[in-house]
Amino acid sequence: MIRKIYYLMPPALRLWARKVAFFPVDVWRSITGKRSLLEPPKGLIYTGSGDFIEQGNRFMDYFVRYGKLRPDENVLDVGSGIGRMAVPLTAFLSPEARYEGFDVVETGVNWCTANISARFPNFRFQYIPLENDLYTSGGMNASEFRFPYPDASFGFVFLTSVFTHMMPAEVEHYLKEIFRVLKPGGRCFATFFILTPESEAAMTQNRKFWFPYSKGFYSLMEQKVVSANVAYQWEYVCKEWFIPTGFEVKEALWGKWSGRPEGECVDFQDIVVLEKK
Repeated sequence: MIRKIYYLMPPALRLWARKVAFFPVDVWRSITGKRSLLEPPKGLIYTGSGDFIEQGNRFMDYFVRYGKLRPDENVLDVGSGIGRMAVPLTAFLSPEARYEGFDVVETGVNWCTANISARFPNFRFQYIPLENDLYTSGGMNASEFRFPYPDASFGFVFLTSVFTHMMPAEVEHYLKEIFRVLKPGGRCFATFFILTPESEAAMTQNRKFWFPYSKGFYSLMEQKVVSANVAYQWEYVCKEWFIPTGFEVKEALWGKWSGRPEGECVDFQDIVVLEKK
């Protein structure tokens, strides 16, 4: 119910509501010094939940373990948010490696520039005004957006909880752009909500995280805010997107969002690692 009410708010009001809700906590943590220099106030965090630092460190481990990320590689963070994934990378990437991130929410880009780029000049963040009914009220169509980087610029591209908020034409276009900016042998690490017979069976029993609105090869959690959460059929994305684009699937790691047994899962969302051949 709380999630549904949150999604019904206009994007700007969602950000304001979170800032108000966490104002007492943020004041207390600032006074007591419990917030680190590279940790934003909770009221400014508009993506994800849980412990900001712990989650970033956990995904840093995934990038290395499953994505084979190396310290000397140039990295692109698609949907860089407010730096949750960038922060642990500051201690991993060498000064000669380059990090680029872009996001549709200007608040996050401004915070990252002021707090991360100021300390690590090889980290750069860009605000890109793209349309997305979960986060923005206007902007250009993501399905027509050309990434502002030359061909074969990066060894590693990652998207955490980005394709989970995008429509099919946008995802397909982004995969082509990712393929373009990756070097041969480069990897794309992305999280999804993947529909398989197993996840759909588990979801019908669980109903805590539910995609009731089927649109064929994808399903929605909400009809009024279509980007709130989007799930895709595994067979479709492999046959229609990954393989035709030129990617090889290196890893498919299932998440516990659907209600799968936790022993079978790595994280909440599904993780897919693609390699450019």
